Amino acid sequence: MDKPTIYVTTESPPSKVAESLEELGLSKKLPNPISYVDSYNKTIGLSESTPLVVEEASSENLTSIGIAITKLQRRIKKEYFLVFDSLTSPYLMNGRITLDFLRKMLLRLASQGNSVLVSFDEGCGKSEDLVAMMSIANGIIKIELQEKLKTFNVVKHPIIAPSKITVPIDVDSQIQFNFNYKLRALNAAKGMRLMRGSPVRKEVGDFVHVFWLNLSRWSGMLWDPMRFPTMEYNSNKCLSFMIKDERKTLPLRIKLLLRLILPKKFSSKKDVKRLWSFASRKVKGNQSSIGEYLENDSKKDDHYFRWFEGDTCFGFDNVGARLALGTLGIWAGYMRGFEKDERDWNWIETKCIGLGDPYCEARAIPSDIDETKSCSEIDQSKYCSMLDETKSWLESIDNEIIERVFDILMERLAGYLEGKTLWDRPKLGPYVSLLRFSDIMVLPAIESLRYREALRLGGVIAGKKVGEKMLSMGLKEEAALNKIIQLLEYCKVGKVSIGKRITIRECCESVFLDAKDLSCFFTTGFLNGFISTIKSQYVKKTKCVGKGDPHCEWEIR
Repeated sequence: MDKPTIYVTTESPPSKVAESLEELGLSKKLPNPISYVDSYNKTIGLSESTPLVVEEASSENLTSIGIAITKLQRRIKKEYFLVFDSLTSPYLMNGRITLDFLRKMLLRLASQGNSVLVSFDEGCGKSEDLVAMMSIANGIIKIELQEKLKTFNVVKHPIIAPSKITVPIDVDSQIQFNFNYKLRALNAAKGMRLMRGSPVRKEVGDFVHVFWLNLSRWSGMLWDPMRFPTMEYNSNKCLSFMIKDERKTLPLRIKLLLRLILPKKFSSKKDVKRLWSFASRKVKGNQSSIGEYLENDSKKDDHYFRWFEGDTCFGFDNVGARLALGTLGIWAGYMRGFEKDERDWNWIETKCIGLGDPYCEARAIPSDIDETKSCSEIDQSKYCSMLDETKSWLESIDNEIIERVFDILMERLAGYLEGKTLWDRPKLGPYVSLLRFSDIMVLPAIESLRYREALRLGGVIAGKKVGEKMLSMGLKEEAALNKIIQLLEYCKVGKVSIGKRITIRECCESVFLDAKDLSCFFTTGFLNGFISTIKSQYVKKTKCVGKGDPHCEWEIR
């Protein structure tokens, strides 16, 4: 290209973008340098040192992005190519005013002779807003992923006629899970400590409130509604690989015991009852649900289960979707992992409180790997399979449903701030085990880049929503900070103090880990969104228990 490039990045750091361009060979082909607007690190509470030309901004503040672009524009002093990748996070954090930013900032830059390319995740936000965005553009290219193909559908373009360009690709790396056996084993070992009554968190206790669990997972879905449900299901299905690998290293007496307890395959009702008896003890200890095997409804290789007070479903009555995503992924992992035959198991939720049913039910059916469609690769050699029925269920959660769920979460929060109960279940109460929280929210984020970014950026949106809710209720800065400490400690996120720094001891996102790096992905995003809304400042993660520090800490800047 004959123009220098300004690259606005909101979903990954500039160093990662530069690395990707280098891998594609584009950096050497461009005759002009690339300047970056880093609207990622500040947004999620991180930072990086880099030799690249970078201006810092935040996706929460469209004005800051505009100022950063203008600064780089003044340095360049000629027409340039602006890449905005992507507009999704700024839109989710700012709503419809993003359309004004498009018209007043980006359209104005294009009218000055600059080329502007904007990417946006279809499925996020309101459909009418996407239509409004597309009406501004003089060119639209829709990108569709199907199996191992990527299709570029040129809808309109000032030069190219409407056409489709299809290219082969590797399995979508954004939903790929690099299965970390050591972390899973560490997680399982600490989970066994809990089951034996030995605490992992001596000060806070080893349970997390269901409100925090659901705020975390639905924030991830808010940022990535098209992929997060599938990632949540698949990440927990990965459990099967750890079970199979771990069984190879067990002492002989334990192997013999498992042979006596568990059958070769889970075809008959008698066989599945034995598995249910073995595995349901962990469910009971996790306080995730009260379940039963429906023997009368089941038949060979077609099994039905029912549960009550499910931690991911209870309280979301009639929102219009089946909600037990990660839970059923775990059970699919159990059946595949403990079955000696190489069969894949798919769990499909058939009834759900989220659909207005009085309880939740699921169907478990096996399938041979070569008869199903590959959905993601794990460790480059193993992959999970998925029936069309399962895939259809996971893809049924759309933005309207996510907004309904968030309305319920914010209503619950408002009630809690006024002295009402935040959440409760008649028999199980409001808390689930730390192990359950870690299985669904923490380990998948360590193993999948896309899952991690969904939690980070979704956390910013959640923190912003909570801050806005407190401000709308008339709370001032000091009162809002006191209330957030109260909320985090009540939810057993950790032991919290806020001054010039935020400190959390025994944080639920890091205490199970030995990741050698900063973790607390959702918590960091949440704190940044909340502090930026309440104080117009930002946080930066500086310490983490997950990498060996005595506590987790964030600077307020």
